[in-house]
Amino acid sequence: MAIAKDVDSDPLVVAGMEFKSRLWVGTGKYKDFSETKRAIEASGAEVVTVAVGRVNITDRGQENLLDYIDPKKYHILPNTAGCYTVEDALRVSRLARAAGISDMVKLEVIGDEQTLFPDTEGLIEAARVLVKEGFIVLPYTNDDPIVARKLVDVGCPAVMPLAAPIGSGLGIRNPYTLRIILETVKVPVIVDAGVGTASDAALAMEYGSDAVLMNTAIAGAKDPVKMARAMNCGVQAGRLAYLAGRIPKKLYATASSPEPDFN
Repeated sequence: MAIAKDVDSDPLVVAGMEFKSRLWVGTGKYKDFSETKRAIEASGAEVVTVAVGRVNITDRGQENLLDYIDPKKYHILPNTAGCYTVEDALRVSRLARAAGISDMVKLEVIGDEQTLFPDTEGLIEAARVLVKEGFIVLPYTNDDPIVARKLVDVGCPAVMPLAAPIGSGLGIRNPYTLRIILETVKVPVIVDAGVGTASDAALAMEYGSDAVLMNTAIAGAKDPVKMARAMNCGVQAGRLAYLAGRIPKKLYATASSPEPDFN
C-alpha cells in the first residue's frame, strides 16, 4: 500500500534509534494482558511504555506483561508514572535499568494529584541527574516552550508535551503553544496525554508533531482493538497531510476550475 511505502521512507529517529511507527502506546487500564497484546498489535506501534511501579515487568515469578509483549519485537519504554518526587522518579528509572529493561525512560514527575500536571522544576532536576547517569530521558512535560527548551538544554533527545490532562480525552487544548514548541526545539516532539480519538491524533501530526503517545484513548474505548487501528490510521494520515502541505485558510471562495470563456 502507498501508506506503508511512505511510512517506511519516513522513519522517526530518537537518540539515533529509528522507528517506522509514529504511534507510541501505553499498557495500563486494559482488562487483562491478553487485551493489551491484541490492542498493541492492532496499533502497529513499536514503542510500548510501561509504568514500572504499576505493571509487573520485573518479577518473572508472577504473571508478567513481557510474557505477552515480546521485548525482541517491541521497544519497551519504562516510565515513572505515579512518581511525585524527584527521588521516586530516579529510583524507578534506576530499577528499570537494573532489571535490564531499558536505558531509555519516559520521565514523569507529577506535581498535582487532581490534574496530574508535571512538576516542571522537579522534572528538569530529575532529567539532569538521569542524563548524567547515561539515561536516554524522554520527559513528559506541560505545553510550555520555555520548559521544553530547558529540558533539551540538559540533554533530553526529545520532549513529550501534554495535549490535555492525562486521560481526559480533550484533545489538543493549546495548539498555538504546541506549534511554538515545535519551532523552539530541534529535537522530536511527541505529544503525550489528552488524545481522545483518531482525529485528535491526526491533528497533532498535522501540526508537525513527530509522534503521539497514548494509553487511555485506546484502553478506555468500547472496543480497544478497533480504536488502536483507528489511531494507527489517524497518525499515518496526519503525518502524510503534514508532509503534503495543506492549502492556506482564507475567508472567501476560490473556484476549483478555471473560469470559462464563453466568448
